[in-house]
Amino acid sequence: MGEKNMMKVRGSIVALGFFLLCWIIVPANAQPVTSVGVGAQTHAVQSASAAPEQNYILGREDVLQIDALGVSNFSTKAKIGADGTIQLPYLGNVPAANRSIPQLRSEIEDALKKGGYFSKPIVQVEVISYASRYVTVLGEVTTPGLITVDRPYRVSEILARVGGIREDGADYIVIRSGDGSVRNLVIKDLATGDENADPYVQPGDKIFSPKAQIFYVKGQVKAPGSYALSPDMTLAMALAKGGGLTDSGSESDITIVRKSKKISPEDLNVPILPDDVIDVGEGFF
Repeated sequence: MGEKNMMKVRGSIVALGFFLLCWIIVPANAQPVTSVGVGAQTHAVQSASAAPEQNYILGREDVLQIDALGVSNFSTKAKIGADGTIQLPYLGNVPAANRSIPQLRSEIEDALKKGGYFSKPIVQVEVISYASRYVTVLGEVTTPGLITVDRPYRVSEILARVGGIREDGADYIVIRSGDGSVRNLVIKDLATGDENADPYVQPGDKIFSPKAQIFYVKGQVKAPGSYALSPDMTLAMALAKGGGLTDSGSESDITIVRKSKKISPEDLNVPILPDDVIDVGEGFF
């Protein structure tokens, strides 16, 4: 083997040895930083899977792990107290309740800078233990009750956890928040993917599924009974809900009883109102 070839072999061996040495030194479980403070140019991008947690509103009894990157004596694991604050090194009691994780992180960084402790602090906040906080779900759902919110949940997820809306439930739900505000959400809009139509719930929210307004069908229909009233329902749609006319039923002999008054509809496009009673008569051939 020539001298040049020997030099090439020696170079390859040295390179391989350096690679193996680096592989041994670097811990197998080393992970890149994926969640750091807001405002510093060197911050890493949050992973997509962590996004829902960032919308969680912190509350009393939540346990947090708070660290300042590169500052070992700032690492703290503490519970948010009854007064809504958390005890931190250098800063003392810091308000933490009713804030999102990014908000608290930013406020801690600002406090450390204003106090002159660090020029460019990078703070990481993680929820170690969620407190026992609940959303109340009542009304026309399969299993009404208290639902623990140990992470951020959207309204659709809460409804799924209680088994969904029963057949006699209305096509909307009512949410009353802890601050007293009330809003209505249409059930079918929850599946559109629009975050405004399917917002996150907050601890203390009360979700109520009202009973649907109903109408009644009797006489010569295949499935007489009471049915939930849909928006803009017509007589034709109501008859379809009742399974349609029997072989003996007659479209020309239909009566609608509305608040003790009898109405003879001119056609099948007549709108149906809550508590209407549709009576289909028998045709004569």
